[in-house]
Amino acid sequence: MVIESSGDLEVVGEASTVAEGMAVVEKLRPDVALLDLRLPDGSGLELCERLRHSVPETACLMLTSFSDDDAMTEAALAGAVGYLLKQVRGSDIVDAVRSSAAGTSTMAAHLPDEPSPRERGDALVASLSPQERRILDRLARGASNREIADEMGLAEKTVKNYVSTLLAKMGMARRTEAAVYAARLEERRRRSQAWDLDTPSTN
Repeated sequence: MVIESSGDLEVVGEASTVAEGMAVVEKLRPDVALLDLRLPDGSGLELCERLRHSVPETACLMLTSFSDDDAMTEAALAGAVGYLLKQVRGSDIVDAVRSSAAGTSTMAAHLPDEPSPRERGDALVASLSPQERRILDRLARGASNREIADEMGLAEKTVKNYVSTLLAKMGMARRTEAAVYAARLEERRRRSQAWDLDTPSTN
């Protein structure tokens, strides 16, 4: 294997799934985990994010066959320190592992100059007013304008105006788009909290 032939690097473990990867890294705690973006039981991005919480001292380096701006951004958000294409030379992989082990991140060099759709969406959600966010949360639960109005003590027309405003801010045409997006954000937040709770205390 190209890494072992480098002379100064050692492969201490291997895994082929997210579940195996979690177990191996948590047990061996290597300096660097080289993660494939696509795994049989999930995503290398998911594994990277989970490892960031449970084994923060291990640097995650993503390896993929495809160059994709959104995937690179997702990798950065998940906490990866680097993003490599499988087509690169073996020496490039070795150099990336060395840099990652030394605490150097190369993600900035791979990220697109323009923000990805997800980044733009997150920024727009963050720009919503507190009232608009409360309404967005209720849209994610499938509530109608009338139900939102009754729950929040507002006129139905006022809710309709709020919905129109938040859709415009988020660059979306239909309330179902905003509802699905908000539901996914909430699910991501719940998963992150669950991983935090599952992480053993080091105190």
